[in-house]
Amino acid sequence: MKPRLFAFLRAINVGGHTVTMSTLRGIFEGLGLEDVETFIASGNVFFTSPGTSIPALERKIEARLEKSLGYEVATFIRTASELVALAAYSPFPAAQMRGAGACCVGFLSQPLDAAAKKALHGLKTEIDDFHLNGREVYWLCKVKQSESKFSNTIFEKTVRACVTFRGANTVAKLAAKAGASP
Repeated sequence: MKPRLFAFLRAINVGGHTVTMSTLRGIFEGLGLEDVETFIASGNVFFTSPGTSIPALERKIEARLEKSLGYEVATFIRTASELVALAAYSPFPAAQMRGAGACCVGFLSQPLDAAAKKALHGLKTEIDDFHLNGREVYWLCKVKQSESKFSNTIFEKTVRACVTFRGANTVAKLAAKAGASP
């Protein structure tokens, strides 16, 4: 059985880049990926793939997206079991989660090194808190996201690592599609 994989794409339908989900599905299908589906128009694609290594598959998808769209699109792939586990993970106390304006999951290519962890710690404020777990960074915003000064761009400039963020609710819905509810 081919594994079910989930790709989280950076720079889809933000910053003036507009990509229809049918175009995105076509690009993935053109790579020989099967059972391709998209979930909301923010660069969430799930599919099955023959036994290609995930890092090689990420590079292959990134190259095709850049060729097709004309700009770089970082790609972060997680397996179904990884997605279910990270959606079930509790990065902050339940009381903080209930009172938060937003909680997001940031997908990284690899765990942050010591210098990047220190830089991330420097981004904490009274309203923004962060937690690392493997290749994910969790961002808890105690107010509405629009009231925070934190952004994807600030993260990347400060931490010097590429990331794409998704709301925890979106991740939970995708985890349910992966075959289990967190």
